[in-house]
Amino acid sequence: MYGHIPSPRSLRRLAAWSAALALAFAVFVALGVWQVQRLAWKEGLIARVEQHRHAKPQPAPGPDAWAHLTREADEYRRVVVEGRFDHQRSTLVTATTELGSGYWVLTPLLRKDGSWLLVNRGFVPVDRRESVVNDATANGDENVIGLLRFTEPGGAFLRQNDAASGRWYSRDVGALAASLQLGPVVAPYFIDQVAPHAAAHAPAPAGAREWPRAGMTVVQFSNNHRIYAATWFALAAMAACAFAYLVLDERRLRSLAR
Repeated sequence: MYGHIPSPRSLRRLAAWSAALALAFAVFVALGVWQVQRLAWKEGLIARVEQHRHAKPQPAPGPDAWAHLTREADEYRRVVVEGRFDHQRSTLVTATTELGSGYWVLTPLLRKDGSWLLVNRGFVPVDRRESVVNDATANGDENVIGLLRFTEPGGAFLRQNDAASGRWYSRDVGALAASLQLGPVVAPYFIDQVAPHAAAHAPAPAGAREWPRAGMTVVQFSNNHRIYAATWFALAAMAACAFAYLVLDERRLRSLAR
């Protein structure tokens, strides 16, 4: 007694499976190509940022240039600015660094053209916050070198900035400027002051101020596009193999039916 021989698929069913696999193949290939393009964009961005970070400092953009700034072209540019700090209006923003938990110290800097610029002077541990905020010994104009950073509106994950209570979880330039009553002419960016000595994690040299500790900007970009591209292309290959199996299996069924 012979076993049951399966029948060939109907043309409608065969067409439906073929169309579904062809669509899946096209979508997976398109997504893989898109990730390859994203990879090229991300590697270009990383290269530009590294170039910006180590370039000779350029004057920080003034009011005439603010409307033309973009994250892709200007973030992490190394800039220099001259002005006078208003230490009485220093503000602490919650931060976690390689030195532990603490705060960024943001201090308004009054430029000679009358505009304000927020400067992240660096990190301070929780137990040193009062001494840094109340320190107003520096007087006169200063030249500050730092990395141009764009505003961080809103707050952090599950923690919203609360200006009324003085709780800041992100460096929201607009909200900070309004809270500090800096007036209408405030740069839409802030700068992370660079370390005056070799490394932010190294002990400060003799005679240098230990806190706030500048130069602790972490420049890190997630770059998983290569893995994503390989995944999508692998799925496309699986869809192609499934289509090939469908064709070969259909040929086998039709041969048996004859």
